[in-house]
Parts: sequence; structure tokens; C-alpha cells
Amino acid sequence: MSLFQSLNLFGLYQQVADVLTAFFVWFPYWGPFVLGYVFWHQWMHYVQGRYMSKINWVLLEIKLPKETFKSPLAMEIALNALYQTSIGSWWDRYWTGKVKDSFSLEMVSIEGQIKFFVRTPWIYKNVIEAQLYAQYPDIEIYEVPDYTRYVDYHSKESDWAMLGAEYGLSKPDPYPIKTYVDYGLDKDPKEEFKIDPLTSIIEYLGSAGKGEQLWIQIIVQAASKRYHKHDGGKGDWKDEGKEIIDTITKRNEKTPEGTPSFKMMMMTEGDREVIKAIERSMGKLGFDCGIRALYLVKKDLFHPSHIKALGGLFRAFTTSNLNGFSLTEQTFGWDFPWQDFKEIRLNWKRKELFEGYKHRAWFHVPRKLKPFVLTSEELATVYHFPGGVAQTPTFGRIPSRKSEAPVNLPI
Repeated sequence: MSLFQSLNLFGLYQQVADVLTAFFVWFPYWGPFVLGYVFWHQWMHYVQGRYMSKINWVLLEIKLPKETFKSPLAMEIALNALYQTSIGSWWDRYWTGKVKDSFSLEMVSIEGQIKFFVRTPWIYKNVIEAQLYAQYPDIEIYEVPDYTRYVDYHSKESDWAMLGAEYGLSKPDPYPIKTYVDYGLDKDPKEEFKIDPLTSIIEYLGSAGKGEQLWIQIIVQAASKRYHKHDGGKGDWKDEGKEIIDTITKRNEKTPEGTPSFKMMMMTEGDREVIKAIERSMGKLGFDCGIRALYLVKKDLFHPSHIKALGGLFRAFTTSNLNGFSLTEQTFGWDFPWQDFKEIRLNWKRKELFEGYKHRAWFHVPRKLKPFVLTSEELATVYHFPGGVAQTPTFGRIPSRKSEAPVNLPI
């Protein structure tokens, strides 16, 4: 080794020694903050997980009548019952791990048999049933076992293959998606004139064949304040909406003294439509949401066409000038083989999505993710009971309408 190389190596050793010395010298100053943050983070995961494990969850299956003529507005009214904001005192939050109550709205196809579910803490069971019966008197609601327990995906002997996807919004929360109001369903048109965006999802669910299952879940809870405002404060999605409107209208921008302002006249018709849509959304209740979908199939029956289907599952709710859904996570794979050696990353991600679905986790462990906001109108657009316009043969419905006995029957 030359002298020059020896000096370079010595200099490298000296730099490493200096870094290590600085690390240990300054550790008493910054170390407690880092360790405190890690401890607090893990503590909250622990207590919230403990709290969630003690909740008695129930899964309600809703069976629909042969004819449903209600507008999605009926579902919007029913879903308002899920807006539960109570989170308790600081003791409840930081010691017992109490979190906002969350719910899961699910559309499932088991070998083509389409089912609607609502998963809820047992304490809300009667509330949800009452709200649904009030809007849909002809439905039937049953408490059923959790269907996810019948798919053994994790074991080494499992013969199931899986595709999974998680979705988010393509624009900030205040921009609304295309809702049932935009499709004219708020006016209750005749069945033959209805254009229900949910029918494309229902048809896809009905396409599942033998050995195939399709699961879609929408996890919801009352929206929280997490938006950082321009003035440094913390606000909710409605505060973000106000600032978006301020940006579009430029109403807070100052004009030179003596110069006439034509800000409103300079807006395009598209700008006015966006403002009108955001303002309409701000008049509704907002829910933090997470959406995921899984395709489970026996390995010998796997069909790759479901990759495209899951990718465009919610395209009917997308508009170019407002908002829409986009993929935030997927298990379709990577472009190049060296990005995932022997599918190690892909298998890990599949297990994460499956566990997230099974535990209905989005706001807590084992899969805590950033939610997005949907209003009650948007939520009812994505999850409602379709009418006769959905003619999928495997869509199980109650064969006859229920009716009360006449009051003048002889005794």
C-alpha cells in the first residue's frame, strides 16, 4: 500500500472516529427526545391496539328486496348515523387508547353471490338497523359470521392467490368526486332512465366465478382536524376548502390603490363550477375514509384480467375538473424483475393488505394509513343499495315484499 493510500485510509478512519465521538458527546442532549418520540409512538400503538381488541364487533348482512326504488339520498341519511365524534378525555385517549368509533361498509362477491355488509361495534347495532329500516323498510338485516375467517391465505399450505389494491383521492379532500346528484339520481327518475355509477361495480362483483371471491371495503369515521392552514393553525377539510376557494377567486389578493378589481369577472365558467361543487360539499358531514379491494382465487383459476379491473374499479366517480380515485397501493407487481427478488416484497405487501382488510385497519394498527375525506353525499354514492337498474343475475334479493296484515281482519 502506497503512502498516499495509507494517508487516505487514515483520514477516513479519523472522520469516522470524529462522527462517533460527536454522536456520544451530544447524545445526552438529543437522545432523550428521539427515544421519547419512539416510546410515545410505540405506546400509542400498544394502547390503541389493546382498546380495539376489546371491542365486540358485529357484522350485519343486508338482504335487499327485489325492487328498490329509493334514491341514494336515503342511504346518505342513514349513513349520517356513522358520524360519531366522541373520543373521550385525555385519559381515555392516552392511557386506555380510546379512538373514534369506526365502521366498515362492504360489498362482497363469493363466487358471484353479491352481498352487502356493515361491520360495527355492537353498541351501534340497533342504531344502524333502525336507520336502515327507516329508509329501506323492505330490507332484512342479519348478524352473520365474518366471511374473512373462511379464507386461509397465510398458511404455507394455502391454495389461494391474491390481488389487492388501496385507493385514495387524486386531488385534495375538498374537491368532490362525481356523485349521485351529478347523475341525476336525487330526482328519483324512472328505473329505465337511471344511470347509477355503482352498477359497474355490481356487474364486476357478479362476474366472479367458481373459486373466486371479490371483497371491497370502505372504512369510515368522523373526519378529524389534520389540515395545516396558511396562518399556521390546524383546521379540518372545510378550512382547506375555504383556502382553495380563496386561491381560485384571488379575493384576498390586494390590488393597487385606485385600480378597479375584476377578479370575479376574470374567473372561467369551470372555476365557478369548481367553487359551486366545493361549497355544496362543505355543507355536508365529512368522513375520514379508506378504501381497499381484494381479489382472492384458487391458484389454478387465477386470471390476470382482474389487474385492470381493480385498477379502474372506481373510474365512474371520476371527473377531470374535480376529483376521483387513484391507486395508492397495489400488489400487481413491479416493472422490472430486479425490483423484487423472488417476489419477497410482493408477498410481504399481499400479507399486509390481507391483514389490513381482515382487521378493517386504516386508522390503527396493524395497518395505519393516512385517510381521505368523503362527504355523506359522496359516501352514499359509492355505497348504496342499487335499484332494478342493476340486473346482475347473481345479485341475491328477497323474492317478495313484506307487508303488514290488514287491520280489519275478522277475529
